[in-house]
Amino acid sequence: MYSRVTLLEIDTLRVDMDDAAALFREQVVPGLREEDGYEGAIALATPEGQGMIITFWETEEGARDASGFASEALERFVTLFKAPPGREVYEVAVADMAGVWV
Repeated sequence: MYSRVTLLEIDTLRVDMDDAAALFREQVVPGLREEDGYEGAIALATPEGQGMIITFWETEEGARDASGFASEALERFVTLFKAPPGREVYEVAVADMAGVWV
């Protein structure tokens, strides 16, 4: 399993973090689900606007190839960010995600 990690900072003067999370859930996640090899996502946020989105992929190629979709999604919401988000791809070395998903 591989992950793509996106680090971002939301401009909280323009949008509330709860609203930003709702936009991700409602407008980005459905598109991710249509991507080949997509296995899930986690979005982390602080009240101050710092955020991290971790998406999980079956293969490294899937994680890298989905960057086209991710770029399109980020362009739609460019006005929400203080600076352009950064992205890296990692191999998942350990995962323990039993339990509750929000």
